Amino acid sequence: MNSAGFRKKRNSVEKNVVDHDEEGNWRKKEMIEHVGNLFAFVGGLGMFLYGMNIMADGLQKSAGGKMKQLLGYLTNNRILGIIMGALVTAIIQSSSATTVMVVGFVNAGILTLTQAVGVIMGANIGTTITAWLVSASEWAAFAKPEFIAPLILGVGAFVMLFTKSQKTKMGSEIAIGFGILFIGLSSMSSAISVYKDSPIFAQAFATLGGNPVLGILTGAVVTALIQSSSASVGILQTLALNGIVNWPAAIFITLGQNIGTCITALISSMGANRTAKRAASIHLMFNVAGAVIFAIIMSVVFHLSPAFTASKVTSTGISIFHTIFNISNTLILFPFAGLLVKLSGILIKGEEVSEEEMDEEEAVLRHLDERILETPSFAVENAVKEVVRMGEIVSTNLKTAMDGILTDKPETSIVDKVVRKEKMINNLEKMLTEYLIKISNLSLTERQVEVVNNLFYTVSDMERVGDHAENLAEFINYRIDHEIEFSKTAEEELRSMCDTVLDCYNSSVKARETEEVEYIRRVVNLEDDIDNMEEELRETHIERLSSGKCRAEVGVIFLDAISNLERVADHAVNIAGYVKDEIK
Repeated sequence: MNSAGFRKKRNSVEKNVVDHDEEGNWRKKEMIEHVGNLFAFVGGLGMFLYGMNIMADGLQKSAGGKMKQLLGYLTNNRILGIIMGALVTAIIQSSSATTVMVVGFVNAGILTLTQAVGVIMGANIGTTITAWLVSASEWAAFAKPEFIAPLILGVGAFVMLFTKSQKTKMGSEIAIGFGILFIGLSSMSSAISVYKDSPIFAQAFATLGGNPVLGILTGAVVTALIQSSSASVGILQTLALNGIVNWPAAIFITLGQNIGTCITALISSMGANRTAKRAASIHLMFNVAGAVIFAIIMSVVFHLSPAFTASKVTSTGISIFHTIFNISNTLILFPFAGLLVKLSGILIKGEEVSEEEMDEEEAVLRHLDERILETPSFAVENAVKEVVRMGEIVSTNLKTAMDGILTDKPETSIVDKVVRKEKMINNLEKMLTEYLIKISNLSLTERQVEVVNNLFYTVSDMERVGDHAENLAEFINYRIDHEIEFSKTAEEELRSMCDTVLDCYNSSVKARETEEVEYIRRVVNLEDDIDNMEEELRETHIERLSSGKCRAEVGVIFLDAISNLERVADHAVNIAGYVKDEIK
């Protein structure tokens, strides 16, 4: 080969090498862009979920007092249950969390299955709020959320750092969550926008739209994996914002998302009783039935309207369908709520142990369901109810001990009964304390933190009252061993003090339950009377001892008994005092 030919061949080889390097660099750059878009999408999704969580926390704190009223509606009819389910879900921004909480209420015996049906139906309606928030960038003409979100976030963070007002902080928390949510959506949308003309997406959604079963299955699986229908609907709406999704695919995927959201409650119900499992199965049956009905109707619509089938769906369009579907599904299946309950009984067989058949310790343990912790406001109110229940158990034991020491013929069986219940009270104190520790780690308002702290002290005071009841019971054994009988005067005095102390303690439990000032005043007044009574009885009894009208053994029991009774009144004042501090 001559030199000219060699140079020509060398130049050709060098050109190929350069072209190959340029192609390699281009592919590397393209790969980096794809990875960058993936990171941006995942980061945006993370901000969306985190923002929704922060906003929900702020809304829950702002609605703290109203959540207590909503708890009262649980025991009413199914229509109120639907309204409550929708409101709670709108506040906590998660139908899954609401349904898990409902499973907890059913497991705890607070809700019946029939009542739970209404709340579950309402939860599906409440979850549409998030979809409308996401689509606001289309219908909010004068204030695009993604445009003002950074400003809202900045103002919210600034106010949060410098304000001392609890109410203002709650509002700032909502603003911060709102800002992060829409910045996340904007990031997701930007990451996807470069692929809006990609034939892969068009082909994928054409396949999903043409196969209802596949579309529904896709929506269910994605929602089950990320454990949030709000998030999966948000992702679908983000795709719709970029004109990627057609109507059939959007509808079938949305129907599947409503089924996928049931998975969270089903998983949660695994450790619950049969009734709670039935509540989770009702949720699944309700959503599956609705998905089947609408899948059939929409398949007919798509068949009759090819133009509609080929058109692209908007984010607002998904919000509209999501809302129509959930409201219509509730209206269609609401009359069949009783049938859903019966079907759940067929699916989940067996009889549940009623609360009447449980002992008091089992009943309290059943009510301390961790699923209720999904909603801090409800968890605090549930804890108050169970502390009151413990107080009533202590009251019963105190009454038993009082009756035992005042009876003409005391029996050791009374002592055994009081001691057994005192052991149970000690266990209740431990269970309630552990439950309160879990609640204290939740996102609470300042008032809720104060209530929880006071409940810690209240449980301790109630346990001490139980100890004094046990002390009184032990005096029964002393009476039996030494064959002691009270004089008529001593018995009347002791009975009068017992009645007053019991009234004082019961009023403190009522104060804790109702937060009414009337009971607090009654406790304080009775405690003053008991202090005076204890002093007078001590003096008169010492006089009887000095004059020989009373045996020394009787004096020991009498003086120790009135001392224990006076200490019970002190604990009652403590319990009422905690409530007084909360309602100032």
